[in-house]
Formats: sequence, C-alpha cells, structure tokens
Amino acid sequence: MTPAVLLSFIIIYFLILIAISYYTSRNSSDNDTFFLANRNSKWYLVAFGMIGTSLSGVTFISVPGKVGALSGDQFQYFQFVLGNAIGFILIATILLPLYYRMQLTSIYGYIEQRLGFYSYKTAAGIFLISRTIGSAFRLYLVIIVLQRFIFDAYQIPFWLTVLISLLLIWSYTFKGGLKTIIITDTLQTTFLVASVFLTIYFLCSSLNLSVVEAFESVKNSAYSQIFFFEDFVSNKFHVGKQLLGGIFVTLAMVGLDQDLMQKNLSCKNIGEAQKNMFTFTGIFVVINIFFLSVGALLYIYAEKNGIAIPTDAAGNVRTDFLFPEIALNHLSLIPGIIFMLGLTAATFATTDSALTALTTSFCVDFLGMDKAENKHKAGAEKTRHTVHIGFSLALFLVIIFFNSVNNSAVVSAIFTVASYTYGPLLGLYGFGLIMRKRDLRDRWVPFICLIAPLLCYFLNLNSKTLLNGYIFDTELILINGLLTFAGLCFISKPNKQAVKY
Repeated sequence: MTPAVLLSFIIIYFLILIAISYYTSRNSSDNDTFFLANRNSKWYLVAFGMIGTSLSGVTFISVPGKVGALSGDQFQYFQFVLGNAIGFILIATILLPLYYRMQLTSIYGYIEQRLGFYSYKTAAGIFLISRTIGSAFRLYLVIIVLQRFIFDAYQIPFWLTVLISLLLIWSYTFKGGLKTIIITDTLQTTFLVASVFLTIYFLCSSLNLSVVEAFESVKNSAYSQIFFFEDFVSNKFHVGKQLLGGIFVTLAMVGLDQDLMQKNLSCKNIGEAQKNMFTFTGIFVVINIFFLSVGALLYIYAEKNGIAIPTDAAGNVRTDFLFPEIALNHLSLIPGIIFMLGLTAATFATTDSALTALTTSFCVDFLGMDKAENKHKAGAEKTRHTVHIGFSLALFLVIIFFNSVNNSAVVSAIFTVASYTYGPLLGLYGFGLIMRKRDLRDRWVPFICLIAPLLCYFLNLNSKTLLNGYIFDTELILINGLLTFAGLCFISKPNKQAVKY
C-alpha cells in the first residue's frame, strides 16, 4: 500500500464531492438553500446521511481500537450506544415537535423567545465555541493519520495538510450548504458503512474464518463483554453511568446542537423528521455493533500475527492507530483503499456538516439573517460566504494550535472542557420547558453557564476525595445540566401566567 495509491483515491473521491456540489447548487445557492435546503429534504436521505455525520473519523478508528485497550473497555461502549438510542427517541418525540411548531431556522431561537436576549446569545455562543473546538479536535486526530500514512512520504508539512483538507471541504459546501451536504453525506455514509462490512469480510478471510466462526471467535474472545454491573461507585464502565451518559450526551450534543438538528429541520414536516430520527436510530445502533466487532477481529488478527499495538513519537500506546496499521500495512491493497475511503468519509461528513452549521448559527443567531427584513438584503449571500471562510480559518487555527501543543493529554483536556459546555444547554432548555411559570433575570444567565462547567471540571478532578471514591464518566453532563438548572432557578422569579412554549 503506497502513499501514491491512497492519495489518488482521495483525489478522485473529492472530485466526486465537488461534482455533486456543482449539481445540487447550480439552480439555487441562496441563503434558504444553504441554511435549510429549502425545507425540502427527503427524510430517508437525511436519516442515512446522518450516520456519517454522527460517526466521526475519531469514532471510525477509536471505537475499534478501544475494544482491546488496557483499561478493559471491551464492548462496554455499546452500553453508551443504547443510551444514545433512548436519547434519539426523546429528541424525536419532545424537541423536534417544538422546533417545528416554532418554524425555527436556528434551534436557539427557542431560547430567545422563551428566556431572553442574553440567554439566547449564550446558548448560540456555547454551540459556536464547543462545535469549533470539537470539530477541530476530531479533524486533527484524523489528519494525524493521513499525515503519517500519506503526506509524510511527500514531505508535505502538517499545516499544509490541514489547509488542503479545509479548502476541499470549503470548495463543495460554500454554495449549496445543507442542500449539498444532504447528498454528499449520503454518499459518504455509503462509503463508511461499506468499509465496515468489507473490513470484517477481509479480516475473516485473512483469519480463515466464516462469518459464523468469526462471530463465535468474537463471542469467546477476551473482548466481548458488553454490560458491566460491578462497583457502581468506582467503575466508570458501569451500565448505569453509561446509559445515563448516553441519554444526556445525546440530548445535549445532538438535540440541542444546531449541526444535526439543522438536517432534521430541512425535512418537509414533523412527520418526516420523526421518521428520519427513528430510522437513523435503528441504523446507528446496528452499525456500532459492527464497529465493535471490527475492533475484536483486529485484536484477534494482531495476536495471531504478532502485531504490537502502535505507539506515538513519545512512546505512548495508541490503540487508535491499530486499525490503520493493520489495514494499510498488513492486509492487501483493496482493504487498505477501503479503510482510507471509510476514514475520509467519516471525517469529512462530520466536518462539512459542522462548518455549515457554524455558518448558519452565526448568520442567524448573531446577524439575524432569518429575519424578514434581512432575508433579501443586498449582500446577504456575500456576508454568508465571508462567515463561511471565517469559520474555515478558525478550524485551521485551532488545529494548528493543537498540533503546536504536541501533548495528547493537553489536547484531550481542551476537548473535554469544550464538551462540558454542552451541559448548560441542558439546563437552559430544561428550565425553559419545565419552569413555565418562572422568568429569568436574563443578564445573569452567562455567569451561571460559565460557573456550572467550572464546578463540574473541579468535581470531576476531585470526585474520589469528595464523593468517597466515585468516578465520573459521561454521566457528568447530567450533573452539569442540573447545576445550571439550579442556578437558573436561583436567579428566576415567578410570573403570573405560564408561557406558551
């Protein structure tokens, strides 16, 4: 597997995406098309394409890698996935009907109408900061793989690899926006799903196993435990923590995130949007089972062939390098190409969607482009293009910063802190939906939304001491939301009549 072969397939892949962009935006590239695809998306395309958006390149290589991690992960991630599924159902039945009743372009318009100006800007600001850091983090981790296996061979510097990647994403999203992404994500999800199934096929062939034998091998391996019931206090893999974390991470980072909700809002009506979410949920659960199965087979293959888990330049074990190491250096040409296309599809399906959502949120929530008086204002499309370029540059600078830090622990900590900021969104929406007979002192909301994540970060660092050995995992986002909710109750006052929404 040579870098030239991999690079040629990636170039062909992006030429296809650019052709799709031209086709979808040739008749219309206005702001309505960019923001919500003229509210005319086919629900089944949205449902399938959302798989590629929700499963980033990090998921593509990290979930299989963690199956055999020294921390004993095995299939515990599936507990979290089941929590995700419950969260998706709650989004479809509670949040989507609300968004459709209010005919929102940005989902943070609900906060503006229910809680006030400062709450609205805080919610939108949380999304912009969190999604910029999160998307940059995910793209950064995958570009490291591309750099290691392709671009280092041509002595192309890291910064130029990042720039090329973002320019390619910009080139096929800047005109058609969401209308283009609905189609490109469908194609990219096809590559992603195909790569998972074909990887399983090639691993089974290399191990001389039939599908049934492979299933038995995975089942009887040291990697197949799904549910962890032991020691709720100190075991971060406990099923209760993972289910709770899965539910509330999904509610916050999907249901209260402009990125994935923007696709749902592009459907014709609430019925189609809900069909999309229910279908997507089923596919999401199934595809994650296969991701975990790939992980188990990778470790079985590595053991059989004496392949050590790769390390980084500092000598740290990197389980997320195992999949690319085996696919690109130990299997034949076709599996390597399939892996790289799957990884590229997963990465860019996530990043192109995020870039469009960031542009939409800033244009709507801070520039008011959804207002009747601004919709057809001269220069509105040019302004949108400028914002789009601005967020592309922001992603570039954050990725370069991550690389300059050159410390995976520090970079992961930055990403973790950014993920904490989604907790206040839970608190804001929870307060708005539940406390309908209370009004906020709106000016104080930004302070509450800053204090709650800081308290959570402190609590997470010191939980063993403060909570008798308790170790938090993904369920910490619920604590974050509850702290925000309590703070909002503290700065609120009774109103005379319950609000409409």
